[in-house]
Amino acid sequence: MFPLYDTVPTRKRPYVLYALLAVNVVVFLYQESLNRVDLLQFMYNFGLVPARWTVRGWERFWQIRTGLQLNVSKWWSPLTHMFLHGGWSHIIGNMWFLWVFGDNVEDKMGHVKFSVFYLSSGIAAALAYFPFGFRSQIPMVGASGAISAVMGAYYVMFPYSRIVSFVPIFFFFTLTAIPAGAYLLLWFLFQVLSGVLDSTMNTGVAWWAHVSGFILGVLWGRYEKRKLYYL
Repeated sequence: MFPLYDTVPTRKRPYVLYALLAVNVVVFLYQESLNRVDLLQFMYNFGLVPARWTVRGWERFWQIRTGLQLNVSKWWSPLTHMFLHGGWSHIIGNMWFLWVFGDNVEDKMGHVKFSVFYLSSGIAAALAYFPFGFRSQIPMVGASGAISAVMGAYYVMFPYSRIVSFVPIFFFFTLTAIPAGAYLLLWFLFQVLSGVLDSTMNTGVAWWAHVSGFILGVLWGRYEKRKLYYL
């Protein structure tokens, strides 16, 4: 089920969403301009590599093995990793989901609060991944954790919305308006199942960052709704 658009109109232009889309695209195009060696160094500098934090001496060992130097502090990586992507399908999928769900959440929260929510949720979701990839030497990149949080907030804030989606039926596709609550719950359960199966398959996808981000978004969304209720 691939989402095309939702049925909830927005009242204000989502300027923060536009900025996030632009920054992600610009960074990805910059990545595409790099040669393989420079791209490797870029990914390890700005991607979130758990081994940089958890394996003593790993950074020095990596430098000796590759001949490259990690010259950016690892403390930036929980933030910077969410603006990097691993390929065209990765960034197109992420940006499309952000486009479909992000404008309404920004409309509900406001520009400043949405900025804080997006960035802090992306950082928290990445850190929540650590117990599952504790010694991983592969850079974790992508906005998926933050976007999952946006989807979690949408799940709470717009439960009666409809998500117009491409739905495959055998060899054909049909357009179907799916209740947002059902769509996002199925998406969440798929992430959980994928995370459980990945413990043996090791696909390299940070499924538990998606799960953690969605839960964070649900909690933040519930807080926002409760605060509005008491105003």
